[in-house]
Amino acid sequence: MKYTSETMLIRSQDRGTAGVFASVTAEQAGWDYLNMAARRMNAGERWQGHTQDYEYGHVILGGRCNIRSSAGDFLNVGRRPHVFAGKPYAVYLSRHTDFEIEALTDGLEISSCWVATDQDHPAQLVTPETSTVEMRGGANASRQINSIFPPGFDCHRLVCVEVYTPGGNWSSYPPHKHDVHRVDNNGIILEADLEEIYFYKIDRPEGYAYQRVYTDDRHIDAVMMAQHHDMVLVPEGYHPVVSAYGYTTYYLNWLAGSAQSLANVDDPAHAWVKSTWTSIDPRLPIVS
Repeated sequence: MKYTSETMLIRSQDRGTAGVFASVTAEQAGWDYLNMAARRMNAGERWQGHTQDYEYGHVILGGRCNIRSSAGDFLNVGRRPHVFAGKPYAVYLSRHTDFEIEALTDGLEISSCWVATDQDHPAQLVTPETSTVEMRGGANASRQINSIFPPGFDCHRLVCVEVYTPGGNWSSYPPHKHDVHRVDNNGIILEADLEEIYFYKIDRPEGYAYQRVYTDDRHIDAVMMAQHHDMVLVPEGYHPVVSAYGYTTYYLNWLAGSAQSLANVDDPAHAWVKSTWTSIDPRLPIVS
């Protein structure tokens, strides 16, 4: 598959109604692992499914729901009305698991990701209390990262974090990549080979962010304008983001690949900027 701004930017399908409003399959993306769908449900609606040969992550973007499964029930989960009003709830389900999600509030929004697996892991609930927060970067490259399924989480391949970038700030910066699996002499991962989805939300409907995806040899080199509920696919290469002034950018990152890891490498042309950072943007944290 040839990756260009047209193939890496997946426009929102949102019409403001219930149902799936953003989606991509591994086949559509031209890669091996990540599939994602974001859906909206109103109170009383139910969605039933089976994980088959996939591990699933369900991240509650806003609203409350019951998630019942053959591996256990998670009732009345989710508190924030939307992503700009609190930290996340999420549920992990292993392969060969029946599940049903029942919306308890109107406008429930859930992002679900599934990745093929040959392993079994326990069903698990992530709460705001178990989601660790990191302020990363410095100056106007500061951002907030909330862990959901971080490296070390009891699963096979899935990794998930959510990131908040204040208006005018850079994120995923300096540009970094994770597209080659490399380990040192002790077996410690120096870089993982990961596919990645950026699923965007902007705090005002007219807002936007720019994302560049590029490789060292520039066989991929594209800049995309992402708006509310758009997705950007990162099959390989460096992938910095900048949030338009006046708008807070949120993105949910789903990753999977050669290891359950976030090991990455900075673009050596820009890594020097880290030495200039002396403080974090005082607008952070966005949510706590």
